[in-house]
This record gives sequence, structure tokens and C-alpha cells, in this order.
Amino acid sequence: MTESSNYDGAPPVPPAYGLWRSLGSGVFEAKYLFCATQPSEKLEQLPQGWGPAGHGEIIERIRLSQDRKSFESTMSLQLFDQSGHVVPGGGAATGRGTRIEF
Repeated sequence: MTESSNYDGAPPVPPAYGLWRSLGSGVFEAKYLFCATQPSEKLEQLPQGWGPAGHGEIIERIRLSQDRKSFESTMSLQLFDQSGHVVPGGGAATGRGTRIEF
């Protein structure tokens, strides 16, 4: 899983990467890593672009229903500074989805 860069967007961000694995029958785990950026402190530095501001990690545990037409998941977000230390602002969420059918 790869997210291409968004240097032409606002704010500009570098690429993000992820992977997934099976944990057993109908259970999967996905991990997504992304880098955060921050604007320049001075207006005259803006043409040099946005600088690094740390990174984040999203982990999602996905459980498919027995008929494989729906899923439920739990997600966690952890944020880190440029030194790799945990910073405030992470969180947790749940997800649910159903396959579209005719």
C-alpha cells in the first residue's frame, strides 16, 4: 500500500506507506506510516517548502463476517515527533463496512 506524494497540494506532504497481514481466518491487520510536515516559521522561507514535523502510525485490525460481505474494525493512531517520541493527538476509532451488491 503506497500513497503518492502531494507536493502540488496544500499542505505538501511526502509519500506514505503501509502493509497488511493475515492474522487467521478472516482477521487482518493493516499498518500505515505517514510523515507530517509543518509550514515555515517566516514568510520569506515559504519558497523553500514545508519542513518535517514527525510522523504518524495507524494500525487497523479488521474482522470479516463469515459470509465475507461485511467487516468490523478497530483503529489506533499514534503520533511521534522528529525524535521518535510519542506526542499528544493520537486516538482510537471503530469502523464498519458492507459490500455493495445488486
